Amino acid sequence: MEIVWEIALQAVEILTLIFGILGMSFHLLLLFSPQSAKTASDFFNRNIDLQKRISYLEKDIRIDAFIYRYHIFLGACLIAGSIFALILFFFHLDLEKFANLFFVSDKYLSINKIVFNAVIWMGKIACLLGLAFGTFLLIAPEKMKRIENKLNAWIDTQAILAKLDSTKSEVDGLFFRFHVAFGLLGLVISFILIVLSVVNLMN
Repeated sequence: MEIVWEIALQAVEILTLIFGILGMSFHLLLLFSPQSAKTASDFFNRNIDLQKRISYLEKDIRIDAFIYRYHIFLGACLIAGSIFALILFFFHLDLEKFANLFFVSDKYLSINKIVFNAVIWMGKIACLLGLAFGTFLLIAPEKMKRIENKLNAWIDTQAILAKLDSTKSEVDGLFFRFHVAFGLLGLVISFILIVLSVVNLMN
Protein backbone atom coordinates (compact mmCIF):
# COMPACT_ATOMS: atom_id res chain seq x y z
CA MET A 1 0.00 0.00 0.00
CA GLU A 2 2.93 2.33 0.65
CA ILE A 3 4.00 1.87 -2.97
CA VAL A 4 0.55 3.00 -4.12
CA TRP A 5 0.83 6.03 -1.80
CA GLU A 6 4.25 6.94 -3.25
CA ILE A 7 2.98 6.52 -6.82
CA ALA A 8 -0.01 8.76 -6.04
CA LEU A 9 2.26 11.43 -4.54
CA GLN A 10 4.57 11.32 -7.56
CA ALA A 11 1.57 11.55 -9.89
CA VAL A 12 0.37 14.66 -8.02
CA GLU A 13 3.86 16.18 -8.24
CA ILE A 14 4.07 15.47 -11.99
CA LEU A 15 0.60 16.94 -12.56
CA THR A 16 1.60 20.00 -10.50
CA LEU A 17 4.69 20.41 -12.69
CA ILE A 18 2.61 20.09 -15.88
CA PHE A 19 0.01 22.61 -14.67
CA GLY A 20 2.79 24.94 -13.54
CA ILE A 21 4.41 24.84 -17.00
CA LEU A 22 1.05 25.34 -18.72
CA GLY A 23 0.21 28.19 -16.35
CA MET A 24 3.56 29.88 -16.96
CA SER A 25 3.11 29.52 -20.73
CA PHE A 26 -0.39 31.02 -20.63
CA HIS A 27 0.60 33.90 -18.34
CA LEU A 28 3.64 34.71 -20.49
CA LEU A 29 1.26 34.83 -23.43
CA LEU A 30 -1.10 37.02 -21.40
CA LEU A 31 1.75 39.33 -20.44
CA PHE A 32 3.31 39.82 -23.87
CA SER A 33 0.46 39.02 -26.28
CA PRO A 34 -2.95 39.47 -24.59
CA GLN A 35 -4.81 39.20 -27.90
CA SER A 36 -3.35 35.73 -28.55
CA ALA A 37 -4.24 34.74 -24.97
CA LYS A 38 -7.82 35.93 -25.56
CA THR A 39 -8.02 33.90 -28.78
CA ALA A 40 -6.80 30.80 -26.91
CA SER A 41 -9.28 31.47 -24.10
CA ASP A 42 -12.17 31.77 -26.56
CA PHE A 43 -11.08 28.51 -28.22
CA PHE A 44 -11.04 26.54 -24.95
CA ASN A 45 -14.27 28.05 -23.56
CA ARG A 46 -17.02 25.44 -23.61
CA ASN A 47 -20.67 25.53 -22.59
CA ILE A 48 -21.74 22.35 -20.74
CA ASP A 49 -25.44 21.60 -20.36
CA LEU A 50 -25.62 20.54 -16.71
CA GLN A 51 -29.37 20.03 -16.82
CA LYS A 52 -29.09 17.01 -19.12
CA ARG A 53 -26.07 15.54 -17.36
CA ILE A 54 -27.46 15.48 -13.81
CA SER A 55 -31.18 15.33 -14.49
CA TYR A 56 -31.28 11.95 -12.70
CA LEU A 57 -30.83 13.82 -9.40
CA GLU A 58 -34.35 15.21 -9.79
CA LYS A 59 -35.92 11.73 -9.91
CA ASP A 60 -37.95 10.59 -6.92
CA ILE A 61 -36.94 7.00 -6.08
CA ARG A 62 -39.41 5.45 -3.63
CA ILE A 63 -38.08 2.57 -1.52
CA ASP A 64 -40.12 3.18 1.64
CA ALA A 65 -42.83 0.68 0.63
CA PHE A 66 -40.24 -2.12 0.49
CA ILE A 67 -38.59 -1.03 3.76
CA TYR A 68 -41.82 -0.88 5.77
CA ARG A 69 -43.13 -4.11 4.27
CA TYR A 70 -40.11 -5.99 5.67
CA HIS A 71 -39.40 -3.69 8.60
CA ILE A 72 -38.75 -6.49 11.10
CA PHE A 73 -36.09 -8.18 8.97
CA LEU A 74 -34.42 -4.94 7.88
CA GLY A 75 -34.54 -3.44 11.38
CA ALA A 76 -32.98 -6.58 12.86
CA CYS A 77 -30.23 -6.55 10.19
CA LEU A 78 -29.52 -2.88 10.85
CA ILE A 79 -29.32 -3.43 14.63
CA ALA A 80 -27.10 -6.52 14.26
CA GLY A 81 -24.75 -4.77 11.84
CA SER A 82 -24.53 -1.65 14.03
CA ILE A 83 -23.79 -3.69 17.19
CA PHE A 84 -21.13 -5.75 15.39
CA ALA A 85 -19.44 -2.61 14.03
CA LEU A 86 -19.61 -0.85 17.43
CA ILE A 87 -17.94 -3.84 19.14
CA LEU A 88 -15.24 -3.79 16.46
CA PHE A 89 -14.69 -0.03 16.78
CA PHE A 90 -14.68 0.12 20.59
CA PHE A 91 -12.90 -3.10 21.61
CA HIS A 92 -11.12 -4.94 18.80
CA LEU A 93 -9.64 -2.29 16.52
CA ASP A 94 -6.00 -1.45 17.14
CA LEU A 95 -5.47 1.86 15.37
CA GLU A 96 -1.69 1.51 15.06
CA LYS A 97 -1.87 -1.99 13.57
CA PHE A 98 -4.68 -0.90 11.27
CA ALA A 99 -2.58 2.03 10.01
CA ASN A 100 0.42 -0.27 9.54
CA LEU A 101 -1.63 -2.47 7.21
CA PHE A 102 -1.63 0.41 4.71
CA PHE A 103 1.69 2.12 5.45
CA VAL A 104 4.65 0.05 6.65
CA SER A 105 6.95 3.07 6.98
CA ASP A 106 6.68 5.47 9.92
CA LYS A 107 7.02 8.45 7.57
CA TYR A 108 3.29 9.25 7.40
CA LEU A 109 2.15 7.24 10.43
CA SER A 110 1.10 10.22 12.59
CA ILE A 111 -0.98 11.75 9.79
CA ASN A 112 -2.53 8.38 9.00
CA LYS A 113 -3.47 7.88 12.65
CA ILE A 114 -5.28 11.24 12.69
CA VAL A 115 -7.16 10.38 9.48
CA PHE A 116 -8.06 6.86 10.62
CA ASN A 117 -9.12 8.17 14.05
CA ALA A 118 -11.48 10.67 12.41
CA VAL A 119 -12.90 7.95 10.16
CA ILE A 120 -13.40 5.62 13.15
CA TRP A 121 -15.26 8.30 15.12
CA MET A 122 -17.51 8.96 12.13
CA GLY A 123 -18.10 5.21 11.93
CA LYS A 124 -19.06 5.10 15.62
CA ILE A 125 -21.54 7.94 15.19
CA ALA A 126 -22.99 6.27 12.09
CA CYS A 127 -23.35 2.97 13.98
CA LEU A 128 -25.14 4.66 16.89
CA LEU A 129 -27.53 6.34 14.45
CA GLY A 130 -28.02 3.00 12.66
CA LEU A 131 -28.79 1.33 16.00
CA ALA A 132 -31.39 3.99 16.81
CA PHE A 133 -33.00 3.84 13.35
CA GLY A 134 -32.99 0.05 13.38
CA THR A 135 -34.70 -0.01 16.80
CA PHE A 136 -37.39 2.41 15.64
CA LEU A 137 -37.87 0.44 12.43
CA LEU A 138 -38.18 -2.83 14.34
CA ILE A 139 -40.56 -1.85 17.16
CA ALA A 140 -42.19 1.37 15.96
CA PRO A 141 -42.36 1.50 12.17
CA GLU A 142 -45.25 3.98 12.14
CA LYS A 143 -43.31 6.40 14.30
CA MET A 144 -40.29 5.95 12.05
CA LYS A 145 -42.47 6.69 9.03
CA ARG A 146 -43.74 9.92 10.62
CA ILE A 147 -40.16 11.01 11.36
CA GLU A 148 -39.19 10.18 7.80
CA ASN A 149 -42.08 12.21 6.38
CA LYS A 150 -41.06 15.22 8.49
CA LEU A 151 -37.43 14.97 7.39
CA ASN A 152 -38.24 14.19 3.77
CA ALA A 153 -37.81 17.37 1.75
CA TRP A 154 -37.73 18.15 -1.95
CA ILE A 155 -34.73 20.29 -2.90
CA ASP A 156 -35.07 22.21 -6.15
CA THR A 157 -31.67 22.38 -7.85
CA GLN A 158 -32.94 24.34 -10.85
CA ALA A 159 -31.91 27.72 -9.39
CA ILE A 160 -28.38 26.46 -8.70
CA LEU A 161 -28.08 24.94 -12.19
CA ALA A 162 -29.32 28.17 -13.76
CA LYS A 163 -26.50 30.08 -12.05
CA LEU A 164 -23.93 27.49 -13.13
CA ASP A 165 -25.18 27.60 -16.72
CA SER A 166 -24.95 31.39 -16.97
CA THR A 167 -21.94 32.96 -18.70
CA LYS A 168 -19.82 35.46 -16.77
CA SER A 169 -18.18 37.51 -19.50
CA GLU A 170 -17.22 40.30 -17.07
CA VAL A 171 -14.59 37.97 -15.52
CA ASP A 172 -12.79 37.68 -18.86
CA GLY A 173 -13.11 41.43 -19.34
CA LEU A 174 -11.50 42.13 -15.95
CA PHE A 175 -8.82 39.52 -16.61
CA PHE A 176 -7.73 40.99 -19.95
CA ARG A 177 -8.15 44.62 -18.86
CA PHE A 178 -5.46 44.14 -16.19
CA HIS A 179 -3.47 41.55 -18.12
CA VAL A 180 -0.10 42.80 -16.85
CA ALA A 181 -1.02 42.40 -13.17
CA PHE A 182 -2.72 39.02 -13.67
CA GLY A 183 0.14 37.87 -15.92
CA LEU A 184 2.79 38.70 -13.32
CA LEU A 185 0.74 37.13 -10.51
CA GLY A 186 0.21 33.98 -12.56
CA LEU A 187 3.91 33.80 -13.42
CA VAL A 188 4.89 33.98 -9.74
CA ILE A 189 2.37 31.27 -8.75
CA SER A 190 3.38 29.03 -11.67
CA PHE A 191 7.07 29.48 -10.85
CA ILE A 192 6.47 28.48 -7.21
CA LEU A 193 4.51 25.39 -8.30
CA ILE A 194 7.25 24.35 -10.73
CA VAL A 195 10.00 24.80 -8.13
CA LEU A 196 8.10 22.87 -5.45
CA SER A 197 7.25 19.99 -7.79
CA VAL A 198 10.85 19.76 -9.14
CA VAL A 199 12.30 19.79 -5.60
CA ASN A 200 9.87 17.06 -4.46
CA LEU A 201 10.58 14.93 -7.55
CA MET A 202 14.34 15.23 -7.04
CA ASN A 203 14.02 14.17 -3.41
